[in-house]
Amino acid sequence: MAFDERMMNGISVLCAIVDSGSFAAASELLDMTPSGVSRAVARLEARLGIRLFDRTTRSITLTDEGRRFHAQVAPLLAALEEAASSAQEGRGTVRGRLRVNVDPFFSRMVLAPRLGDFLAAHPELKLELIMRDELGDMVADGYDLALRFGQPPASTLVARKLADCRIVTIAAPGYLKRHGRPATPQELQTPGHTCILFRDSRTGRPFTWEFIRGRKRIELEMDGQLTVNDGGSLYSVCLSGYGVAQVFDLGLQPMLDDGRLVDLFPDWPDERFPLYALYPSRHHPPAKVRAFLDFVLALQP
Repeated sequence: MAFDERMMNGISVLCAIVDSGSFAAASELLDMTPSGVSRAVARLEARLGIRLFDRTTRSITLTDEGRRFHAQVAPLLAALEEAASSAQEGRGTVRGRLRVNVDPFFSRMVLAPRLGDFLAAHPELKLELIMRDELGDMVADGYDLALRFGQPPASTLVARKLADCRIVTIAAPGYLKRHGRPATPQELQTPGHTCILFRDSRTGRPFTWEFIRGRKRIELEMDGQLTVNDGGSLYSVCLSGYGVAQVFDLGLQPMLDDGRLVDLFPDWPDERFPLYALYPSRHHPPAKVRAFLDFVLALQP
């Protein structure tokens, strides 16, 4: 299929609609008439032989074919724009809008305290952090990058592993005074102990508790009266002395050092949970994405 100026214009319009959320907003962004935007989309659909959007009077969404096409061409268009900018300025400038889908707990405990440094280093960048407990549809939702815990599902997204976070089983001294300190992980399943469960957003069920030491692994299905889906709430409830929790060690060390929390099983130190960056192209990501990834990597202990 020949690639000409009209097709390039149609792709630019497609990306503007996805980024802005509507045909009307795209027309303002591109300084085009609404009818011009509609014609550009219609020409592109005719050229490709597919329907790009499902449209109603209230909303527009990409079709499956449109989502796949956008996932392939959006990074190429961004790379062309960056190349043109770089050629004009003689340098790769980190600028424009960067939308990041991020795990709420990672944002609160790791990103937020250092974001000022990152933004000061890139004054031409507009950063939008959207905290969500699940990935959703990156392309349809207009994200440039996502930071998520756990093994990513099979998809067309590029998955880059950034870190392995240690999982620690903790309780407050007040809880241990009332219930005693468990000698083994299995003892947590007895009626004398209370466990705080954490919901897996992908399955809707609480995570299984795992304990790993070298090649030895114990998996326990815990039962509890309380299930949460927010890491900050999990810490707070555990700090109050209500029960035992399994948490990331992110930001945990100061609370262990001053005695507010106790690591119950330091002899089971090897459970890890991965942190991944996800983005929608196998080509080199734009400068703003590379800069943010470098920033996150520098935050890891």
